[in-house]
Amino acid sequence: MKREFSVNSRYEIMTLTDILPFVRQLRMLDKLRLIRIIAEQLDTDENIFLLESDKTYDMPTPYNTFGMAKILMNKLETTDTDNKTF
Repeated sequence: MKREFSVNSRYEIMTLTDILPFVRQLRMLDKLRLIRIIAEQLDTDENIFLLESDKTYDMPTPYNTFGMAKILMNKLETTDTDNKTF
């Protein structure tokens, strides 16, 4: 029995297994568009709070952490010598 799907149908819900063969046939550009459409729909449907434009987010980096390289090297050397077996 062949299942027929309609975009506006409220009776039949497609599963990921149903959709994947069609998605795999899409060109790369269309796959990227599909990803964007799904992400936008999730943003509006699920109230997911993504990064907001014009807002500053702190992100730890190794910049301006003077002396950390030496501390890290010492730790790595200590760990390395602790794990050696002769």
